[in-house]
Amino acid sequence: MNMSMLGIIDATAHSQNIDDLIQNRSMAAIPFGGRYRLIDFVLSNLVNSGVDSVAIFPKYQYRSLMDHLGSGKEWDLNRKRDGLFFFPSPHLHDEYDEFGSFRQFKDHFDYFKRSRQEYTVITNSHTVCNIDFCKVLKHHIEMGCDVTEITKEGNSLQMYVLKTSLLKDLISSYDNNGFTTLNQVVNEGRSQLNICEYAFNGYVSVIDSIQSYFRYSLDLLKPEVWKELFPKAAPIYTKVKDEPPTKYLKSSYVRNSMIANGCRIEGHVENSIIFRAVHIGKDTVIKNGIIMQKSSVGENCVLENVILDKDVKIGNHEVLKGTMEHPIVLRKGSVQGVLIKS
Repeated sequence: MNMSMLGIIDATAHSQNIDDLIQNRSMAAIPFGGRYRLIDFVLSNLVNSGVDSVAIFPKYQYRSLMDHLGSGKEWDLNRKRDGLFFFPSPHLHDEYDEFGSFRQFKDHFDYFKRSRQEYTVITNSHTVCNIDFCKVLKHHIEMGCDVTEITKEGNSLQMYVLKTSLLKDLISSYDNNGFTTLNQVVNEGRSQLNICEYAFNGYVSVIDSIQSYFRYSLDLLKPEVWKELFPKAAPIYTKVKDEPPTKYLKSSYVRNSMIANGCRIEGHVENSIIFRAVHIGKDTVIKNGIIMQKSSVGENCVLENVILDKDVKIGNHEVLKGTMEHPIVLRKGSVQGVLIKS
């Protein structure tokens, strides 16, 4: 039996609830965990499950996503046959804006017709987990399912397994069969198809709002969460960007935090995630902070419950205090306070 799988990542999601982080990027490209992007998790899950042909269907602000993934080298997808494919949507403003839109798939139907894999995995791009799709496929075959939906505690994760031949039939005939999206097939097609459920028991976080991004980012500081998301047997791959080791000055104090390489830490950092090439000034205190790449915070500042996007600059003596439910967000490239050049 052909057990090969085709990977489809629907990266069209666009939520106003996370608008501050998607001004210049898609949700799939949101930085996460100090060195990753959200799409790294589902893409690595596919690769670790033996998928060697992955098609990404983006729609909004996807330049950053394409720059991050490149040829797919870090995921071993830069291949002569199969590999990594991008299929941007030609329809930016219309009613077909739901997950698993057959119209978007039909615009690139030649890809599906050329595919030799018997089964297909379709997933969104903003669910953080470490899942073995081979186990899902085994369940799918044993149960004789037409479509298997992966769930967590009864809630859909927008991850599905089905035969590629069935997917091609649904795409080619969506104008006539009444199903315009994969969600409709699962929710309304039970009288025609055998729709099954696969209950995933591992750690899952769906990043679709500022609150969920902040909460689940800080979840990574819990050892049990980190171990489950990043097992040695199923690593999460990402684009490698080399930096020198982080420099901790005598005035620095770091507790329960993740700090990437290339940083300069002079202040107090607690319960925070610091991306690469960040500068934290002397006598500055940061608690519950997400500080993204190449941002800098001046001296004698107090930052609590904040998210600083990339290249944010904060001057000296600034105080920013949000809450766990409503963290303060500074957009990419923002400048806060007076910056004193030394």
